Amino acid sequence: MHSRIRKGEQHMDLETKSEENLAYMLDGIRDKLQLVNAQALNPEGFELSRYEEVKDLYELIISKDNISVSEMEAIVAEIASLKA
Repeated sequence: MHSRIRKGEQHMDLETKSEENLAYMLDGIRDKLQLVNAQALNPEGFELSRYEEVKDLYELIISKDNISVSEMEAIVAEIASLKA
């Protein structure tokens, strides 16, 4: 899947590893999961070397219409394991 996301009028090319794209994906994950603890997805807590893993999670989460409680728990656990 080639990731090109519209952010306002700007296109985000998620194939490019960058701090900005990492922050964009983490914001998207937080919004989609409706996480109240925003600090859990603070971009400063993630190494750029984990970019591909975050991107895979992002694409999975964004593609789903609904996320079950068990999926949510698994996703949150996976996110926690990716933090630096």
